[in-house]
Amino acid sequence: MGSSDRLFNRQRTVHQILGGGLVADVMLWRQKNLTVGILLVTLAAWVVFELSGYTLLSLVSSVFLLLVSILFLWAKSAAILNRPAPPLPNLYLSEEIVNEVAAFIQTRTNTLLQVSQDIALGKDSRMFFKVAAFLWLISVVGGLTDFLTLGYISLVIVLTVPALYERYEDYIDRYVMMGYRKLQLLYMKLDEECISKVQKWILEKRKLS
Repeated sequence: MGSSDRLFNRQRTVHQILGGGLVADVMLWRQKNLTVGILLVTLAAWVVFELSGYTLLSLVSSVFLLLVSILFLWAKSAAILNRPAPPLPNLYLSEEIVNEVAAFIQTRTNTLLQVSQDIALGKDSRMFFKVAAFLWLISVVGGLTDFLTLGYISLVIVLTVPALYERYEDYIDRYVMMGYRKLQLLYMKLDEECISKVQKWILEKRKLS
């Protein structure tokens, strides 16, 4: 298949798109033991949360409380007994790391704000429908499950969907592109019959006012 028949006209492989490193290997089951281990550990954690009644916040707080208490008592007893202090790494954020994180957040935030402004002003009808559908989907999913279960399901999806797509990408790309072209025709028809008429009606109202 040519690049025009691929999703997003891509020329790179799925492994290259995912970075080509360890993360890509895990997601595409090229490190099967590690991938299975992650799934089993997260499954065990999810079962523990569900059976114990703990929430993520309460468990994290309890673990940190236990860790801080152990380190505090260790340090105090080491000072009394003339023993070495707990071997902690140097906890320090360099100015370079902070600047990189700040620049990343600024770029993504400005992009989000620009898209939001275009949607609010009616400049991008296609993006409006995409965002509306995405928010509606989040609302439906959020009403059906809790955050922990959603997180585990998302991890399972991340560790299965890319691998399945890589295995059957020729078939998936073919049918998705067919569906995408049909949706384009449907959108053009909807835009011609409804959206353009509404926009013309709004412009006429503004001219009259």
